[in-house]
Amino acid sequence: MSQTAMPLHARQTQVKRGIGRWWTEFMILFRIQFAIIRDSWIWVLIMATMFPLTTIMFMRFFTVNPTHDTIIQIIAGNLIFGVIVMGMNGLGQDISWQKHQNHFTFYASLPISKLNFVLANMIRGLMNTLPSFLILGGLGQLIYGVELHLSPGLPLVILLCLSSIVGIGIILGFWSPNHQLTNMLCQALMMLVTFLSPVMVTADQLPQILQWFSYALPTTYAADAMRLVLTVGWTDRVMIDCLVMLVISIISLFVVNRLVSWRVSP
Repeated sequence: MSQTAMPLHARQTQVKRGIGRWWTEFMILFRIQFAIIRDSWIWVLIMATMFPLTTIMFMRFFTVNPTHDTIIQIIAGNLIFGVIVMGMNGLGQDISWQKHQNHFTFYASLPISKLNFVLANMIRGLMNTLPSFLILGGLGQLIYGVELHLSPGLPLVILLCLSSIVGIGIILGFWSPNHQLTNMLCQALMMLVTFLSPVMVTADQLPQILQWFSYALPTTYAADAMRLVLTVGWTDRVMIDCLVMLVISIISLFVVNRLVSWRVSP
């Protein structure tokens, strides 16, 4: 029987079964990723917090009489740094390791959607970074003695900051031609986007060529949105940054789902 000739109730039942199967797949894969975090959460928390917290403390000791805007710049930059450390660097290396240990061959043998697998890994990246994000925000206020502006739009900004940067880490991990190269690339990219793009500093403090380069990086829009939402709240500029990060997140999912193979080439 053709799809058009199928009764309406039968088509609705088929759609419901399809959604139910998709949801079951996703929840199983999510529980697998959650179990990985549950078994190593203390190390995840330490690694995601240690580097940004060290940077905050360093800037606190060596920045003389910083203005309020400078303090927000430092706190927002280190919040994004924490996402870079775990969401891009850490997750990219971990997925690369799984790929070259042939873990994906097992997943590829199962009747699951690659999109569900990618989404589960992305949510794992969000879970890796969110606790340190909240801890650093609280400690940053305590260390500098400031009160951040808590806008209703802050949760959306945080979610898009995480998803856009984590998406880059997932691409690096799935693309990985070999684990050694991916490890070096993730480390180099982490330092590049943290200190040579508008994360710790504003764009006008960078050379013109780096300003142009930074437009291609999700961290630029993440740091800008975070600075603004923590100082003045939701603005048109924050909305534009969020739209750009949403587009980058969708592109990341598309690239991984369509262009990256499950298996390592022999």
